[in-house]
Amino acid sequence: MPQTKCAQLFVQAFALGILCNALVCLAVWLCYSARTTTDQILSIVFPISAFVVCGFEHSVANMYFIPVGLLIKSLAPASFWNLIHDSPESYAAVMWIGLARNLAPVTLGNIFSGSVMVGLVYWFVYLRKGK
Repeated sequence: MPQTKCAQLFVQAFALGILCNALVCLAVWLCYSARTTTDQILSIVFPISAFVVCGFEHSVANMYFIPVGLLIKSLAPASFWNLIHDSPESYAAVMWIGLARNLAPVTLGNIFSGSVMVGLVYWFVYLRKGK
């Protein structure tokens, strides 16, 4: 997974960031509408699961996944690589510069989605003055 994240083009990572944050914002608003802790937990499960399953990109999640991929790539013993039938050479795209190349467009996509797209939808639905 980290090798895929580090090899994305700017536009692809930006678009995946937009789609992810739309689901994250949905989870936050669903959580606000819940009355109990159980309702809050259950309301965030489906939007967050959807962004993970769809392969969307979230900057905070990537701040964890890519460095962990770097640590595994550099510190895992040969027995680990034998167990998963792979080698560190398969993860050539996982580098610190790959983290920066991923985080910049994904963060911009997350910000654009949360501030512009979701904000416009809420303005249109709730705050727009009728004629």
